Amino acid sequence: MPIVHFSNPLFASLLIDEKISVEEFYPREAGEWCVVDEDSLIAEALDNPIGTPALSERLSPDQQVLIIVDDNTRTTPVNRILPHVLDRIKKAGVPSEHIKFLVALGTHRPLKEEELNRKLGSEICQKYLVYNHNWQDRNSLINIGRTPSGIDIWINQHLRESDFIIGIGHIVPHRVAGYSGGGKIIQPGVCGPITTGQTHWLSAYYSAGEILGRPDNPVRKEIEEVALRAGLKFILNVVQDKTGRVVGAFAGDPIKAHREGCKLAQRMYGVPIKEKADIVIAEAFPAELELWQATKALQAADMVVKPGGVIILLAECPEGISKSHGELILKYGFKSLPEVEKLIANKEITDLNVASYLARVGNIVNKVKVILVSKGISALEARTLGFYSAPSPQEALDIALKFIGKGERIIVLHNGSEILPLIRK
Repeated sequence: MPIVHFSNPLFASLLIDEKISVEEFYPREAGEWCVVDEDSLIAEALDNPIGTPALSERLSPDQQVLIIVDDNTRTTPVNRILPHVLDRIKKAGVPSEHIKFLVALGTHRPLKEEELNRKLGSEICQKYLVYNHNWQDRNSLINIGRTPSGIDIWINQHLRESDFIIGIGHIVPHRVAGYSGGGKIIQPGVCGPITTGQTHWLSAYYSAGEILGRPDNPVRKEIEEVALRAGLKFILNVVQDKTGRVVGAFAGDPIKAHREGCKLAQRMYGVPIKEKADIVIAEAFPAELELWQATKALQAADMVVKPGGVIILLAECPEGISKSHGELILKYGFKSLPEVEKLIANKEITDLNVASYLARVGNIVNKVKVILVSKGISALEARTLGFYSAPSPQEALDIALKFIGKGERIIVLHNGSEILPLIRK
């Protein structure tokens, strides 16, 4: 009898009837083909940037440098990257008092002191000024105009106080932007909720298959317009394998370096899949701090589940639905795009970021059944949102089989929040 093991030990292994075909898919592990150590990859990228001169040639001692890093919902090894970046900045003669850090929270909760120490490194937190992006404080934001399509650009005021802005992050497939990384460190990273809402709402009008794993898309275009207008000058993005090991580093121009990184990200996370399945089991790991992040796995699963099928989402969610948006999400539940459009028209929902989220997930739960297995989301909350629920993967599978009658094929997506299904035509 086939046994499926999951990345998060919270979820017990799953036994599947041998009469049912099971296929498991994982992002790649570097293995022997990547023999260069992580430090060397990062150093090489910084010393040979893509599309722009090196930092040593672009920086001067009188400049104010802002380094923007992603938060603890991302696996980027920022604490290992920063020493390399700071070394190049100091060699350009920039004094320590001209360097500060900003954590790109988007609309997530602020990082606590111990989380900042883990993310950036305790020595850096003690030596430099480190700020959490305060997206909820209008006084900490400044408006710098609009994109050509009309999106209002509100950014953290620290950006306007800086001469040179560096963004640090990682690249994985992403439902809203095609891939993470690049200009996303600015939008939504350090923008106001108006800007984030308008860009994210745009994504609700596209399916996962039209955005996920496609670096050139309408939403990414807006993100990059905002990022460049905000002053992003240089990025360092890494690509990791399924174990978190850095297998590639890409530094330089925010667009050109990012696109090169996307090529490797597709190689690492892309999994060719011949045909869709009756049941798809998607583990949200490693993005399962809260449901807001965990439903990324749901988007990948939606690409490979048959119409009328069932998705089983495994997501621990120790911080519940969302620290920032949970109350509003629970109030309305996941709804179809037309239903959300009506709520916006009636001014019942004014937060377009949440509206986009409700519609993106709602469009899935309205066409297939979704069973949530979670420690942090109660059965009542799951039902209120529009999910079914089960206490374990095994019980979830039993329910799924009852829903569809006779399951002939099951797909398991490991690292579901990062994996990129590539459906063979």
